[in-house]
Amino acid sequence: MTLTESRELESFDLRTLLSLEDRGSDRFQGYCHAGSPGRIFGGHLAAQGLTAAGRTVPATAVVHSLHGYFLSSGDPRQPISYEVGRLRDGRTYWSRQVTALQLGTPIFTLSASFKLPEESTDRQGEMPVVPAPEDLPDPYERWASARADEFRDNKTHRAMDMRFVADEGELEPGSVAQSVWFKPNHAFPDEPLFHAGVLTYASDLSLASTASLDIQPHRSLMVGPSRVLMASLDHAIWFHRPFRADEWMLFAQESNSATDGRGFSTGHFWTRDGVLAATVAQESLLRRVDGPPWPRA
Repeated sequence: MTLTESRELESFDLRTLLSLEDRGSDRFQGYCHAGSPGRIFGGHLAAQGLTAAGRTVPATAVVHSLHGYFLSSGDPRQPISYEVGRLRDGRTYWSRQVTALQLGTPIFTLSASFKLPEESTDRQGEMPVVPAPEDLPDPYERWASARADEFRDNKTHRAMDMRFVADEGELEPGSVAQSVWFKPNHAFPDEPLFHAGVLTYASDLSLASTASLDIQPHRSLMVGPSRVLMASLDHAIWFHRPFRADEWMLFAQESNSATDGRGFSTGHFWTRDGVLAATVAQESLLRRVDGPPWPRA
């Protein structure tokens, strides 16, 4: 089966993957797809948690930050309940606390803050100079040809396109970096909350692997079991400026610390025309493993 045939076999729209059912009283229910074997993809939890929080604030409010903690790997076969706590309803800022549960047990918690847009000074750094996504190879091609069954069962590649940028320039001693272009395989309507959810989903796809580059170097999706156990521990995003998540965005990432079985990474999301859209920080679990690649943390 070719890459194109596999993607067309069952096309996954992120609107479906991130959708929630309203159960009333600030409670929502979502479903997921498997990330790694036996665990829920953390970006999916964070994106659905943000969506739940955003449904309880005025439509004119936009998210400006979120902070999440992953408490358990979860079960991708079970539905997820999201309970939203209204911590603050101000005139320009709203704060929410979200708890994701499976079978009554918390597996993820998220705090999110929303605000009304306002006029102010605007300052940002410069976007890194990297090759355009069209000039970079599709990493899924190798995966599709080498491990066809595994590739066919994975849904992320049918929802999100990725292009890895080769390293350029020098880094400070002790630091590693990688940059990745992201673009969903569908266009979306003008719904800022949903676009924020898509960016949140994408933000957890490569930060842990950035922290592990010196342990297990790679610049594209690996073929074969990982020899490093990677799992998100906590995750934070600051949303700076409006953006569209259904267009190519560059995620420039760097990790300047790995110790005690933990890696720390930061990253900046840039629109293709050079707008700094968001900044992300994550601490991840990093462990060398000799047996099966995905034991529980």
